[in-house]
Amino acid sequence: MKYENEAFRGLKLIGWLFLLSTVLVASHKGEFWPFSIYPMFSQAGNSWSRALLIEIEPDDTTYIWDEKPLGSIDQRNVVPVKRLGVDQIDYSNFISKTERWTPGRINALKTLFPEQQLQGKTVMATKATGKLVREDSVAVILTPMFRISADTIRVNPLITIDPPD
Repeated sequence: MKYENEAFRGLKLIGWLFLLSTVLVASHKGEFWPFSIYPMFSQAGNSWSRALLIEIEPDDTTYIWDEKPLGSIDQRNVVPVKRLGVDQIDYSNFISKTERWTPGRINALKTLFPEQQLQGKTVMATKATGKLVREDSVAVILTPMFRISADTIRVNPLITIDPPD
């Protein structure tokens, strides 16, 4: 009798836990919430985009606006934006998530980088887009967006600039 009572309590506890997890999953659009903040669980297989800042030669104008695979750039030319006083997540979100580029947005990008930090440097703000190409392979394509120096910012001719709001 004692074992039957404990077994019933155990089954009752399991039932409540199952009900609780069902309510949590149902109220979070099918995602178990502790895993939803990790893209490897909630967005596996979807394409993604981030941003890189790449130092280029100031007088280099040949093919600078062409898309290229990630493996084609010299990794030593990738600039850690933290050294320029810019938060990597803010920079990446700004480049990769902006859909409408206006003169105000472009000016805001320019103000992200202090002039004194860019003295003598020319950098390319680049959008990196990755996608699953096979079950075990990811292709990352770099799209040059903006050529930035201490005093100028040039926009990729393929980017449409919307009028100010």
